[in-house]
Amino acid sequence: MTQDTTQGWAPSACTLPTAEQPLRVAEFDARARRRNGRNGAVGVRQDLDGPYLRSGQVAEQAGVNLQTLRYYERRGLIAEPRRSPGGHRAYPPQTVTLLAVIKAAQRLGFTLEEVAELIDTGRRGHPTPDLRARAQAKIDEVDARIADLSTIRRALSAVVSAGCDSLTHCSCPDCPLPFADLAGDRTPEEH
Repeated sequence: MTQDTTQGWAPSACTLPTAEQPLRVAEFDARARRRNGRNGAVGVRQDLDGPYLRSGQVAEQAGVNLQTLRYYERRGLIAEPRRSPGGHRAYPPQTVTLLAVIKAAQRLGFTLEEVAELIDTGRRGHPTPDLRARAQAKIDEVDARIADLSTIRRALSAVVSAGCDSLTHCSCPDCPLPFADLAGDRTPEEH
């Protein structure tokens, strides 16, 4: 192999792309597909015993960031991935689906701890009434929050309707808010 010395001591094949010598993306992609055995499956590598995705690919496809992915891994929500020969995390493609399930459960009001318990129950392979019971408990929580929010809304509507203008010195005739005259709390210099 002859060495191209026009760019210094390294052969041209070893140099990084520059404006003068841009990376030939199409050639690189074709070589990567052949090397990784993609066979048309975009982003899925098969260097291990089956197809896998790198962290960035999983995060992008699942709509989460890398920190969230690592956090879920530490919490045990997703299994610790295998490592590629280069040391990269190698996630099975179904991790994307599992992340979608986790995000959906969170939108339904389940905490990550509750999601972890439900996933663990599902991993044992036999159905339990646990999800139904937890969903009913969430419905009860939602109903209680709706009642609280309705009470808050009524109180705020009363404040607006009465024309309240201060928490401490309201001048409206029918102020629904309890307020204290803080004038007695002032120091003599403030009077």
